[in-house]
Amino acid sequence: MGRKPNTELRRGWTTGACAAAAAKAACQMLLSGEILEHVQITLPGGEQPRFSVLTPELGDSWARAAIEKDAGDDPDVTHGALIVVTLRPADQLRFAAGDGVGMITKAGLPIPVGEPAINPKPREMIEAMLTEACAPHGASPHFEVEVSVPGGQELALKTWNPRLGIEGGISILGTTGIVRPFSCAAWIASIHRGIDVARADGLEHVAGCTGATSEKVVQGLYGLPDHAMLDMGDFAGGLLKYLARHPVPRITIGGGIGKMTKLAQGASDLHSGRSQVDFAGLADTLGVPGLKDANTALEAVSLAPEMAEWVAQTAKQSAASFVAKAGIEVDTVIIDRGGEVLARA
Repeated sequence: MGRKPNTELRRGWTTGACAAAAAKAACQMLLSGEILEHVQITLPGGEQPRFSVLTPELGDSWARAAIEKDAGDDPDVTHGALIVVTLRPADQLRFAAGDGVGMITKAGLPIPVGEPAINPKPREMIEAMLTEACAPHGASPHFEVEVSVPGGQELALKTWNPRLGIEGGISILGTTGIVRPFSCAAWIASIHRGIDVARADGLEHVAGCTGATSEKVVQGLYGLPDHAMLDMGDFAGGLLKYLARHPVPRITIGGGIGKMTKLAQGASDLHSGRSQVDFAGLADTLGVPGLKDANTALEAVSLAPEMAEWVAQTAKQSAASFVAKAGIEVDTVIIDRGGEVLARA
């Protein structure tokens, strides 16, 4: 994830908000018999965004509407995707996964196995907007709501869904309906869901790594399954704090020497824009004055090879301090840029 710009960023709308808007538009068309060009919804916080309705269709007993997902200035993989809702009368409100929306296949997520990957809050938003659309007609919001996302299967490969046991497409997500650029909330929420799935499957050993290279190394060292690999990235604190409340027996933290040095020095957010290696502190701790002039952690470890072992041991202690009361066993793996193991603790 890139550095947050200094200029004010444009917010966007979640897939859940888009699905609620598409559902409301389809409902209004079905009940009025008229094609809509725009629809306005009310979000949980009271905001009332207005959306353009794309490719509206109206049949004898069904209606379909699409909303283009606008993530604002957030680097969201679903930006520009079409969130399509097809509405059909039913005996009660129920949800269905159309093309490009995933199905839940593993326990531990907030939606039961066998259900479409439409999270609880978006379901509530959709029901609220259907109720609102039905009220002027004296109708009840008893519909089958089929949500589809053209190209969603390909998009899902860029998300955590395959590891979480969500098969066939993306998830319909969001709690407030608003995407706040670079808030990192979605990433941290996915880490939490990964822990939930690992716990539900009875895994006793999981790993959080700072990037793809360290993840590959750690997975190979321990032979861990894909769903044991938690996409920690820079969010060591977000991972460890949640594990402290939802423990597993063992966690391996793996990463490059730079980010792991920051963890060893007490940082819990390892992003380059939010924490830095303290080279003067390293020089004092290791008794190597030349480290004060190092530009990178790799340069520092070349000047003081013993630093790698110190980082492994101290990062282990730092991580363990988050989960000490939960009795979780912690170990660390430090790698260089080529994926070679520099030290383990």
